[in-house]
Amino acid sequence: MLCPFCKFLEDRVVDSRICQDGRSIRRRRECLNCQRRFTTYETLERPNIVVIKKDGRKELFDRLKITKGVTTACEKRPVSLDKIEEVASEVERYIENKNLREIPTKVIGELVMDNLQQLDEVAYVRYASVYKRFTDITQFMNTILTLLSEKKESIS
Repeated sequence: MLCPFCKFLEDRVVDSRICQDGRSIRRRRECLNCQRRFTTYETLERPNIVVIKKDGRKELFDRLKITKGVTTACEKRPVSLDKIEEVASEVERYIENKNLREIPTKVIGELVMDNLQQLDEVAYVRYASVYKRFTDITQFMNTILTLLSEKKESIS
């Protein structure tokens, strides 16, 4: 591994830890030339997953987009960053478990909404309003009423 400080090519691994639900390994390394320490992450190379947009365009799957959208929906809500990461991980796991090479944004959006509904109802409505492109207050009200009736049914 190339030392980021002195560009020397030899180092030793000081510590290794599994992170991100066992999906990567964090390694602390020490340069054999300058003795400075740095961190590297080793992850499994995944096949490229293509997302099919509503207009038919295709782009590579980007977990960061899910994280950003959920973070925005959860702004000023009592939702930890770990929970937000769990939502993104759940979506990613679904895609991997189904062995999909292409996935429509509709499926991704529904998965995110399902997870948000369980996590925080306000964040769910916020996300749904953007994802479903609400144009008036009636669409907001219908979503909230559906949420309330589902909650009432689960209590009964």
